[in-house]
Amino acid sequence: MNGSRAGIVRIGVFALSVLLPAGTAGALDDLSFEVTAGTDKALIKTLRAASAITAAREDDTLDAQDVFAAGRAEYGRLLGALYANGYYSGVISVRIDGREAADIAPLDAPSVISRVVVTVDPGPRFTFGAARVGPLARDTKLPEGFRAGLPAESGQVSAAAGAGVDGWRGIGHAKAAVSAEDIVADHARRTLDADLTLDPGPRLRFGKLTVVGQERMRLRRVVKIAGLPEGEVYDPEELQRVATRLRRTGVFRSVTLTEDDAITRPDLLGITATVVEEKRRRYTFGGELSSLDGVTLRAAWLHRNLQRGGERLRLSGEISQIGAQSSGVDYALGVSLERPATIGPDISATTHFDLAHLDEEDFDSDIATAGIGLTWFYSERLTGRLGLDYSYARVDDVTGEYTFRNLSLPVGVLWDDRDKPLDARRGTFLDAEIKPFLGFGSTDSGFRIKADGRAYRSFGVDDRVTFAARAQVGAVFGADLLRTPRADLFYSGGGGTVRGQPYQSLGVAILRNDFQIGGQAFLAASVEARVRVTERIGVVGFVDWGHVGALDFFDDLGGSHAGAGLGLRYDTGFGPIRLDVAAPVSGNTGEGAQVYIGIGQAF
Repeated sequence: MNGSRAGIVRIGVFALSVLLPAGTAGALDDLSFEVTAGTDKALIKTLRAASAITAAREDDTLDAQDVFAAGRAEYGRLLGALYANGYYSGVISVRIDGREAADIAPLDAPSVISRVVVTVDPGPRFTFGAARVGPLARDTKLPEGFRAGLPAESGQVSAAAGAGVDGWRGIGHAKAAVSAEDIVADHARRTLDADLTLDPGPRLRFGKLTVVGQERMRLRRVVKIAGLPEGEVYDPEELQRVATRLRRTGVFRSVTLTEDDAITRPDLLGITATVVEEKRRRYTFGGELSSLDGVTLRAAWLHRNLQRGGERLRLSGEISQIGAQSSGVDYALGVSLERPATIGPDISATTHFDLAHLDEEDFDSDIATAGIGLTWFYSERLTGRLGLDYSYARVDDVTGEYTFRNLSLPVGVLWDDRDKPLDARRGTFLDAEIKPFLGFGSTDSGFRIKADGRAYRSFGVDDRVTFAARAQVGAVFGADLLRTPRADLFYSGGGGTVRGQPYQSLGVAILRNDFQIGGQAFLAASVEARVRVTERIGVVGFVDWGHVGALDFFDDLGGSHAGAGLGLRYDTGFGPIRLDVAAPVSGNTGEGAQVYIGIGQAF
């Protein structure tokens, strides 16, 4: 197929918007893929990736009919790749056994194909002579590449049109569209003039929400959870929030929002939510293994949509330190019920009841906690929470038996913009909480703070190298050490703080080291270097450090320790399998190497 290099040619906007198909560079034994000498290497790579013939070879679809079909499709795919890079006078030839593929009638397709020759002469690269789009809404930002004098890539034209339409939609003009386009390629001047005219349409308000596809879920609850602000000015970001609220319930496998084609008088735009419900029940299992701290097993059962209103009933259990060398078996049981859209569409209410038994080296404890809480989903990244909990704990140690009772008001915030929670390569994470507590009987009153911050950054080709850092801090104020609930004190050591050191091995020595309890001040830091060796296998190097203070940070009664090691990761697709080997590098709380096995990165 030949393209003229003289005169002025008018090109429709749809021709400019051909998408680049994915492909893999390569060559057939009987395929010659030739590009004019001197062509930019990046463009050659793009053309090979767009080649239908090359894709057929990579997929081993070498039947004559498949190769013939790929040859006829080659023109459009390569032309789209040239347009996308600003080349509008290219010459493309696809010869099948010496005949141009475009000249072979479909009914005359060859039954045997022995050789295919593809040649591409991109011609000169065009620049924008004119780049205009309008009228534009206030504060509309057009792509930087859509300017006179810059390479006339077709994607920049599409992006400019999209930015102009989105600018109007963002202030309520839901039916904004491109009403006319005038795109002219001048081959003599090697320029492309692009002039797009927008029609903003009327400013609209949200109409009614229609729900399609719900079966067990009550329609009234779906509408309430969605929270579409009927009567308010149309806002595409609000539509995104509606979809997020519905997906967040876990009741629906998929959620699709569609705007009505017609406007309901005078200025209302109806929205249709098409949903597909998930299975009502889900079971999950997990576990970890540490050579010193033993095996941890977890299981949970979830019932979605318990009362047909999106309620989530969750039963969970955990058994830990099975086979641990320095302590007994711990276990925990919990039940919780979450109800979305309790006060508003972005606020969920939760009630919970938890039981736990701790058989530690220096004490035994039975704990019961009941409470209620509210979770506010401010955005997809930022979440706030407020709770009211009552906790009872009985503790036995070498000095006797103690009972702790307190009423607490935990207030927390969670920020999470990681790209992948189980295998983050970029982003940040922060979980912070302050918890005032009122003690009864022999339990003191005070407040507890804790925070866990993480940051990730990747480098290199395909982000193969990732540096991860973590910092933890905690403190208790206003309460005497021995009259603070043991569950609110801090320890260090183990997979969650310092790998290479035994679990909770660093605390505060009591009665001349007869036994230890947790401290009222805690600091920990970890750094990791993660390198992906292949698409599935990665290696990790890490260093962890932890410190526990009895009453204050770095007081005379406190101490610190550290560990370091190497790890291996295997990416399963949903998260990496983790194998870490670590040993102490400072402190006197442990010796020898320890092994940790689990799912997901350590943090």
